[in-house]
Amino acid sequence: MSGSETHTPKRGPAAGFEDTVKDFWRSRPVRPAHGRKFAGVAAAIGYRYGIDPTVVRVALVAATVFGGFGVFVYLLGWLFLPQEGDAVSTFEGLIGRGRASSSPAFAVLLLILLIPGLSWTFSGGWLTDGSGLIGFALMAVALYLLHRSRGQFNRPVMPTPAYQTAAFSMSTASAPASTAADGSWDPLAADPSAWDLPNASPSGGLPPQTPPPPSPPSSRRRKSKIGAATFGVALLVAGAGVVLNLDGQGWFSLQHVVGLTLGVVGIGLVAGSFVRGGRGLIGLAVPLAIVGMALTTVPFENFSVKGGLGDLKTTPYQASEVLPEYHRSAGDIDIDLTKLPSGTPVTTKISNGAGNSTVIVPLGAEVKVTCETQAGDMNCLGQTRSGVALEKVDFTSPGSTGQRIVLQIENGVGNVEVRRG
Repeated sequence: MSGSETHTPKRGPAAGFEDTVKDFWRSRPVRPAHGRKFAGVAAAIGYRYGIDPTVVRVALVAATVFGGFGVFVYLLGWLFLPQEGDAVSTFEGLIGRGRASSSPAFAVLLLILLIPGLSWTFSGGWLTDGSGLIGFALMAVALYLLHRSRGQFNRPVMPTPAYQTAAFSMSTASAPASTAADGSWDPLAADPSAWDLPNASPSGGLPPQTPPPPSPPSSRRRKSKIGAATFGVALLVAGAGVVLNLDGQGWFSLQHVVGLTLGVVGIGLVAGSFVRGGRGLIGLAVPLAIVGMALTTVPFENFSVKGGLGDLKTTPYQASEVLPEYHRSAGDIDIDLTKLPSGTPVTTKISNGAGNSTVIVPLGAEVKVTCETQAGDMNCLGQTRSGVALEKVDFTSPGSTGQRIVLQIENGVGNVEVRRG
């Protein structure tokens, strides 16, 4: 015996948590050189455990949209899963554990990219604060259960490190040898006539090899019903959410209903990966993920049919002419309040889906102003902001004439300006 050690992981329920984790690291998925879309992380997990890589890709995309941890998980896989043909991963190559095809500079770049991915994951997400961290934990548990149940399949064979080959060559070169009568090298220094080769053919060559019997045709796999069951549950969840929304339950907004439905579909995809079923759910998960991402990033609450389209420009001369609310779905809103008589209090609200909102107030009026925009520039009586998802401006600017004006401006996309004139 050579004395080499072979790690044989425990199988079934008897395998403990520590054994499962260690075996996962020893038999990590290998990122393939072909059949991948980007870095091969999803393809590696799919091929390793015998599931469709598309299911893994959809799960990572959904995790990125709802929670933000999908990008972080992908970067971790890029760092710690070796590429096909490499003996070690990109991170191990960086710390000198072996040679990897990725350069050390690229490994450092991936480590740097982990920092914003980690902050995005731990900062909370779509549902509640901390949802990214909870989602990351759920994905880790899912990967653990996947390896525990299917870790014995498709175990990768890592390339032999170069230093082992060199050590073997040095040991054979220093071993004692003898020269047989025909001038060949005999590593065992034994008499060739004493060798007993009972399986040799009479002609002196190797015996003919019998080809292995053909494998029996695989039986037709029974079609799984998990796709239909998941689709039915998703319809029930979506229908219940819509009914609760119509009943006045404010939490069940369109965004939340889509998110709950997508969560049910995601659970069905994960469950279907274990029984090789539910692939048809991918056609439902992709559009739901796109709709959910649009609903959570675009302020649709500022768009409505009643708001109308086009520019709105008005100059009221009496307080009674000031509307309680000015609304546009798309277009610019310009309101000049400088012609109002002094001493008359005015309160109004401006809602704009897409466009610029500008309000001019009298020089000596006391103005309580609240400005908000999801994307654009704000300049509200000297308080400036610029960018996306800006912090709300809310303060009172003192006046000298005794006139009081209360303004509330909510913009979806566009600039907001309040100035004196």
